[in-house]
Amino acid sequence: MKITAVETVRLKRGLHVHAGPIGWLWVRIHTDEGLVGLGETYPHPASEQAVVLERLAPKLIGRDPLAIERIWADLFLEVSYSGWAGAEMRAISAIDLALWDIAGQAAGLPIYRMLGGPCRERIRIYNTCYDHIDFLTQPVELARSLAKMGVRAMKIWPFDPIAKETGGQWITAQQMREGLEGLEKIREEFGDSIDVAMEFHGFWSLPSAIQIAHALEPLKPMWLEEMLPQDNMAAYRELASATRLPLCLSERLMTIWQFRELMELRAARIVMPDLAWCGGFTQARKIAAMAEANYLPVAPHNCGGPVLHWASAHFAAAIPNLHILETVRRHYLDEYEGLLDRTLTPVEGWLPLPEGPGLGVRLSEQRIHADDVEIQRVAQ
Repeated sequence: MKITAVETVRLKRGLHVHAGPIGWLWVRIHTDEGLVGLGETYPHPASEQAVVLERLAPKLIGRDPLAIERIWADLFLEVSYSGWAGAEMRAISAIDLALWDIAGQAAGLPIYRMLGGPCRERIRIYNTCYDHIDFLTQPVELARSLAKMGVRAMKIWPFDPIAKETGGQWITAQQMREGLEGLEKIREEFGDSIDVAMEFHGFWSLPSAIQIAHALEPLKPMWLEEMLPQDNMAAYRELASATRLPLCLSERLMTIWQFRELMELRAARIVMPDLAWCGGFTQARKIAAMAEANYLPVAPHNCGGPVLHWASAHFAAAIPNLHILETVRRHYLDEYEGLLDRTLTPVEGWLPLPEGPGLGVRLSEQRIHADDVEIQRVAQ
């Protein structure tokens, strides 16, 4: 089997999340045996598309798509002089997901079986709450709505507006009370029956982060995520030693080499790779194995598009040290609608294992040939 064409597919419109507008880029890899692999990355599809089409696709044409490790190494070398941890790695991640999709189709197996088989019958999830119910003004109503679905874990970021006021360099006593209020109300209503993770998007200085972590300790959040920017693991080690709460990071780290430093410095208690950024299945499975060797659980970041959602479910099904998988209710109930030929939604608060060969899902042919979709192709 040989690769005959590499295709990029993207919506001309994006969607708006807490960080602003984002877009999804899908990659389809065609073969001479008729198998087509599907991958995805985000959030800046024009940049990632250029890397796929101009730098990487010419290196793929004519290759055996099942030589996934060799292809990954060759593509990594191709971009190594570009400071590979940006659009280059996101592009490689999308291609890698597509190659694993082909491998699963060729074997007639779901990817999670290619990764060693299921470690669980269903997948524990939490909801990232850029939702139709605002956690800043209606935290209890939001928690109640999720609980009705059976979802007993959620993630909020009430300190972000404060960080934007102060640059993350200081926080007043009044601001601290404002940041704690939502979690306090959820605890008053639900006690410990709902887990609440606290996200910080890397906005805070080290002293402010320590101050906030100490204030949160009595409320026992599930974790503290990305309190500092992601580039200084020694600073994270200092933060980790200053609080009893577990630190979770980081979707913005890429490849085993960046995660190696995180684990060697004991900078986090929960490891969070994003398959569409860290290097695809090829890197994510190694990152999970490194975490397992350090007795650390993995909570995959799954805040992108519908293909990443399916890929993350395969990964979560297969790794023994899964802590919990991120999902976004607004995504799988609304924004993903009509983009794929199948859906993957929670059942009584748990995500079912994805079935079908490879990823088990395809882009909707009707949808991708609409006027607001751009398709580009590199072929033999």
